[in-house]
Amino acid sequence: MARCFALFVVLICTCTVLGLQSEPDTGVPPETADCGCQSLKRPAGTVGSVDGLTDNHAVKYTRGSNEEIQGDEKESRSQMVLIAGGEFLMGTDNPGIPPDGEGPQRLVHLDSFYLDIQEVSTRQFQSFVNATGFITEAERFGDSFVFDGILSETVKSQISQAVAAAPWWLPVKGANWRHPEGPDSSITDRLDHPVLHVSWADAVAYCSWAQKRLPTEAEWEYACRGGLEDRLFPWGNKLNPKGLHYANLWQGDFPTHNSAEDGYIKTSPVMSFPANGFGLYDMVGNAWEWTSDWWTVHHTTDQQHNPKGPLSGTDRVKKGGSYMCHKSYCYRYRCAARSQNTPDSSASNLGFRCASGAT
Repeated sequence: MARCFALFVVLICTCTVLGLQSEPDTGVPPETADCGCQSLKRPAGTVGSVDGLTDNHAVKYTRGSNEEIQGDEKESRSQMVLIAGGEFLMGTDNPGIPPDGEGPQRLVHLDSFYLDIQEVSTRQFQSFVNATGFITEAERFGDSFVFDGILSETVKSQISQAVAAAPWWLPVKGANWRHPEGPDSSITDRLDHPVLHVSWADAVAYCSWAQKRLPTEAEWEYACRGGLEDRLFPWGNKLNPKGLHYANLWQGDFPTHNSAEDGYIKTSPVMSFPANGFGLYDMVGNAWEWTSDWWTVHHTTDQQHNPKGPLSGTDRVKKGGSYMCHKSYCYRYRCAARSQNTPDSSASNLGFRCASGAT
């Protein structure tokens, strides 16, 4: 079906698309400048409208609706670690990006739960698709958002629109989890990288098939901290302790030049960087991760037990940042940082991992 991204998009000539590389003068302090990935939204009225897809379509892929998981498929699932329940301080009273609702800091108690040690890989998602015939929303819509810095000149020459708030994001026809940068790209050499271009509903479907679920925002943040209290990153407060890189992030000048000092221009294979104190890899950087919560920027200071976020909303919470994050434009690779997208959104830096209850 021929479609276009009508919301948050401006039409521009091809030569302008190819030239939109310089960093705009936003006049915004570095900590609050924006990479624009939360603006990657489909036109109003399209959520759940593709062949009847809804947030509940994952029921089709639960264990009760499919055959028993076979040996090879079972081995392809991510290993999980038990996160012992307890209390922690969620959020921060020193927000890096105040409009995102990072604060106030509040006391949260969680029951024990399991969490995947890694982001769901392309190979694992491929096993799910092979077993169920699942078609992602990006495939159904026929397009997805891709950072222009990783697109071929052939693909860029065919695009005449960009995201108004962040012109380095381009809607690419044929971009999906099988073709991360459009029709002329493949996943052959990155089956061990995080799967990308998955919507919230796609992630829910996979987790249901794997007899798991998405983590709540509180569970994700508790796990990210790895047992440390009130620290910026999963490993502490210094971004590069002893000059070492602990996450796949952007180095250099965003969005014009990624010096790849950490070894990667795009995503990296899962588990390429050190694990945190809980044995979890890539909790920040590499790919954004969906959570189960609806988005809100208003939080109670009252102590909470197993919070699950608002009962309804328009956007879902994502956590962790991605390989595109840099302090000058997206200082969201902190445990307390957060962002959001509509549930049907998909992009070349958005993935997920699964959780499950301990009982």
